[in-house]
Amino acid sequence: MPLDLDRLRRDCPGATDHIHLNHAGASLLSGAVLQAMTGYLADEARRGGYRQARHAAPRVAEIRSAIARLIRAHPDEIAFTTSATDGWNTVVTAFFAKLGPGSRVVVDRALYGSHAISLLRLCAWTGAQLVPVDSDAAGALDLDALDRALALPGVGLACLTHMPTSSGLVNPIEAAGARCRQAGVPLVVDACQSVGQWPVFVDRIGCDALTATGRKYLRGPRGTGFLYVRRDAIAGLEPATPDLRGASWTGDTAYTLAPDARRFERWELDLAAVHGLGVAVETALDCGILAIRHRVGELAAGLRARLARVPGVVVRDRGPVLSGITTFTVEGWEAEAVAAGLEAAGVAVSVSRPTSARWDLAPRGLPAVVRASVHAINTEDELDRAVAALAACTAAG
Repeated sequence: MPLDLDRLRRDCPGATDHIHLNHAGASLLSGAVLQAMTGYLADEARRGGYRQARHAAPRVAEIRSAIARLIRAHPDEIAFTTSATDGWNTVVTAFFAKLGPGSRVVVDRALYGSHAISLLRLCAWTGAQLVPVDSDAAGALDLDALDRALALPGVGLACLTHMPTSSGLVNPIEAAGARCRQAGVPLVVDACQSVGQWPVFVDRIGCDALTATGRKYLRGPRGTGFLYVRRDAIAGLEPATPDLRGASWTGDTAYTLAPDARRFERWELDLAAVHGLGVAVETALDCGILAIRHRVGELAAGLRARLARVPGVVVRDRGPVLSGITTFTVEGWEAEAVAAGLEAAGVAVSVSRPTSARWDLAPRGLPAVVRASVHAINTEDELDRAVAALAACTAAG
């Protein structure tokens, strides 16, 4: 069923303020998401935080179930987090507790900067080492190279990226998941950029854990995210610093962890934001993730085609399959200057730098790229106007 674009844009307060092409950074909230958050806060102001939390518990359970439906998981496999990185650090640290000197951790070249920093620190603590897997000729994760890496002695974990922050690449994550299962290596998937714009089904990937954020393609609020941990992996993973949300103090020197994914949650949770996230997830389910993917794919392809016609512009996306993220450079212009010029013209984009994607951008000799990311709420007319603004900006310089 095609998306009701008019309805989506009517319920998006920011849709007419500017041309928003930064959904991979932070998308635009719907009016329904905003109403869910302000409504919760109004109730909390009357009832008090703890009373309101008890009152809202059934709704929070519904939201957990909605997230589970979105990625084809079970509700007890879902933990609320404050961001994708928060969930990723929590679960990866739990996996590292089982590693030691000589252990190997397989990663891809699309690894996000925050994750790279965490892994380097964890390796310094444990004596484990990273094994980066090269990309293939098209720029995607090389599955044969992945097989070779997984076959190395001492491999105890794989951390792979579905979609990077720095290009429109879509890695073959389901095929990679099958390779990891065959090798008997636990897999953690970074789905920060893909959940909300792409079908992400954990039963197809076969991963042990997966992380996502609320603020990007789900169009939820900042400060929200979720962590999926497979049922039969939960019992073997202990968070480094559980609190009274994830565990019970059962004796003077004893505690008992929650039996499900809630062992990875924190007591202090922004439940107003969680309510907003719930509405965002339910909207994605109502629209249909396949319909969203089709719409996003069409818009992104159209944007790349328009950009390629602008003198001096080089589209930098790689891979046989591309997402809603488009990256490009402009000859003679720094990426920050291009982004600033577009901002002045009412077009919101972002910049990806090697600090967040060193193993992707640096080998290609790219100091930075402009990132323009579309979503289903964008229009063809917006793309026309955005590219016209780019052409005018760079021609004037």
